Amino acid sequence: MTTAHQQDIVDDVITDHREVEEVFAEIEKGGGGNKRDLVEHVIAELVRHSVAEEQYLYPVARRVLPDGDKIVDHELEEHAEAEQVMKSLEETDAEDPKFDELTRKLIDSIRHHVEDEEKDLLPKLREACDSAELRELGEKFENSKKMAPTRPHPSAPDRPPANKILGPGLGLIDRMRDALSGRNT
Repeated sequence: MTTAHQQDIVDDVITDHREVEEVFAEIEKGGGGNKRDLVEHVIAELVRHSVAEEQYLYPVARRVLPDGDKIVDHELEEHAEAEQVMKSLEETDAEDPKFDELTRKLIDSIRHHVEDEEKDLLPKLREACDSAELRELGEKFENSKKMAPTRPHPSAPDRPPANKILGPGLGLIDRMRDALSGRNT
């Protein structure tokens, strides 16, 4: 018997934000000599989080919020920008000075994105949806992250139904690549 998901999607998104912030703080302290590993870990978490938002958070925001299309389009723009930075980070050697510059750019961009979501989108969503729907979405959000890609795919679709169809396949390929390369995700 499985236990019901206790948190709702708003709580889940905020929990992810806090966990990523902890990794950012570690990176900013110098990463204890494994900067590449920390950045790869945070990229994997951000990609999973973004995919789950695009599959479950943003469609409901479009549906229930009067300004949902405008808010979601802005959030998707920020995802696309962050994904380009993540892709560049993947392709840059950790010893290259550009790596630190790109890492700083990613951290700043994600912190801005988190602030936007937590001050605008998430409170509006909590107000517009009933608690049962938010809990159900939270369960779907968490399950989606388990199948999601772990690497940035800037050209992949970011809207249903295409993202729900392609995401798990990309996720499987990414997890195989991660296992073969020993990448910390």
